[in-house]
Amino acid sequence: MFLRHDGKGRREVFLGSRSIKCIVYDKNLSPLRKNIRMCPRCGLLVRQGEAHRRHKSFFERELQRLPVQGVSRKTESAMRKLWLLLLFPLMACSHQTKQTEEMAQGDNLMRYAKNISVYEKDYGYRAEVLCPWDTTLSLGTFAFVKDTTKAVDTDVKGILHVPVRSVISFSATQWSVFMRLGEIDRVKGILEGRFVADSTMLSLLAQQKVYDIGTEAAADVERMIQLKPDALLYSPYFDGNQGGLNVTGAVLFPFADYMENTPLGRAEWIRVIGMLAGCEDKADAWFADIERRYNALSGLCANVEHRPTVFSDLAFNGQWYVAGGRSYIAKLFADAGADYIWKDNPSTASVPMDAESILAKAQKADFWRVINSRNTSMTYATLAKENPVYPLFDAYKNHRIIVCDIMQTGYFEQSQCEPDLLLADFIHFFHPELLTGEWADYQPKYYHFVDE
Repeated sequence: MFLRHDGKGRREVFLGSRSIKCIVYDKNLSPLRKNIRMCPRCGLLVRQGEAHRRHKSFFERELQRLPVQGVSRKTESAMRKLWLLLLFPLMACSHQTKQTEEMAQGDNLMRYAKNISVYEKDYGYRAEVLCPWDTTLSLGTFAFVKDTTKAVDTDVKGILHVPVRSVISFSATQWSVFMRLGEIDRVKGILEGRFVADSTMLSLLAQQKVYDIGTEAAADVERMIQLKPDALLYSPYFDGNQGGLNVTGAVLFPFADYMENTPLGRAEWIRVIGMLAGCEDKADAWFADIERRYNALSGLCANVEHRPTVFSDLAFNGQWYVAGGRSYIAKLFADAGADYIWKDNPSTASVPMDAESILAKAQKADFWRVINSRNTSMTYATLAKENPVYPLFDAYKNHRIIVCDIMQTGYFEQSQCEPDLLLADFIHFFHPELLTGEWADYQPKYYHFVDE
């Protein structure tokens, strides 16, 4: 890392050791590169979404250690002091303003979802989508306007009159909710139509009542413009890139449901779509039933004496990516009364590991959960052929591998809205004796043991 002053009121900060692109600042220390932000807690210039704990003290250490080029030692010292004096108060002020706003707006209507806050207003709802990688930052605040006679907040990024007339959905987790709510007519376009499993959506695509807009990397922007949607429900990514979607004229609403780390947190985004579609009561009732069933099931497993050990996923291109101990699947395992092998890992995302590390820790695990993305059945023979390491695990030897065939089950279209059924699936394998009453005859919807 080094600073360079060009004598024209500009500073360039190179963070090559952290693989961060150069940052150009004007004379007011304003960032000109959108993929860089200043951490609101310490003032460090970092990638969008990088958590404070990853760079704590790095800024101060590197700033003191490395030289400023093109200026005298005295000027260098003054620059460092000025930077610290300017950045820290500004960032603290920004953070405090956010907290004050939240207190002034009343109660957040979202109880489990952490990537969105919704507040009731005279005109309808005020929704703020938070950055999934750093929830002290906002991806934007939006007004859902139900009553046009009421004054709308002037500081919002986008205004949507609800119920919306039309949307383009970038994820199956969105359009499937519109469908379940009986509001699929509001969806005019979707992405990745070739992966759709739902028969109703396939029919709508065939009739061109819903259009396949392409892929996220190569979306058909012209078609989107022709459809004139009120909103694009897009999936935000780490780099903040929206792929030129502003030209569509629609409100770009970042739908960060997939980054929630708890099953009920993901499912609660049902309520957001209910607000957009003007059927809040129906969506709230649906989610309340999910919540009741999920909590009842997890309560059954809360005090189990024996927790079978479990690990997850398969190797990919020679690398193993395991879910962190604070991830979505780790929460499901815990609530189902299992002991996840990597429960102590602090990550909420996937963690790369080599086969030796996996084998050393998971070889004796009781269960192994995997996903099958192929149209063919997964068997123990195909697994052994795929990777000679797989037969070394006890779960393989004892035929206790649990698999979800995503193409046949519609896993990515439906499971996010059915966390209670996902939980029941796992309890069926880990603690079948606990499924009584309304669950007495339950047969798993998404998972089954790998075929012999």
